[in-house]
Amino acid sequence: MSINLQKGQKIDLRKSSGETLTNFCVGVNWGAIEKKNFLGMRSSKDVDLDLSCILFDTNNNICDHLYSPLYNIDVLQKFGLPKGKLVSQDNALRHTGDDLEGDKGGDDGLDNEIITVDLSKIDPKVSKIFFFLNNVGKEDFSEIPYAKIRMFEGTPKRVNSVFATYNVSAESAYRNKTAIIMAKLYKRGEEWKFDAIGDPTDDAFIGQTIHRINKNYL
Repeated sequence: MSINLQKGQKIDLRKSSGETLTNFCVGVNWGAIEKKNFLGMRSSKDVDLDLSCILFDTNNNICDHLYSPLYNIDVLQKFGLPKGKLVSQDNALRHTGDDLEGDKGGDDGLDNEIITVDLSKIDPKVSKIFFFLNNVGKEDFSEIPYAKIRMFEGTPKRVNSVFATYNVSAESAYRNKTAIIMAKLYKRGEEWKFDAIGDPTDDAFIGQTIHRINKNYL
């Protein structure tokens, strides 16, 4: 039985068997916006959400990142940020890449963007990992079909067991919001824990979200 996360909920990374969850996927699923016109003809509008994460060391300094390499490097540099990449320095986190459209014709059962996590490989200096979501377009999250975040065991192409789920589309607080600070993994002693933050923002660019995390969430 998976955990249906609530905003602000903190959980231990322990399965029902008592084992610690060390290898898992953090995925985001969403659909393209499909509409009918007055003639009954269907049209589809692509939705480009970006799943990212930023890593902090024990001194609360940014030490690594995963976000889309498609972001404009000139704009990133204005925020003091490096070019996007899909693999962490220690190879513990890997991003599946940028989905520019969302599911069309209904939910295909797989997440559109996924970050795989292997806690056993994470550099010992890393103490916090924040996961966040930005919309490249103008839609707010109330317009985007079945937007959902989940942690699961398996691979990006196969879900073996869902550990926890957070239903974004069910939250009225996400109306008129274009970014979400989703959650953080944080180290307490030698044990990793998970905090479902779930804070919506009106950030128009990833750099604003990273600066917000750095200023307000450490």
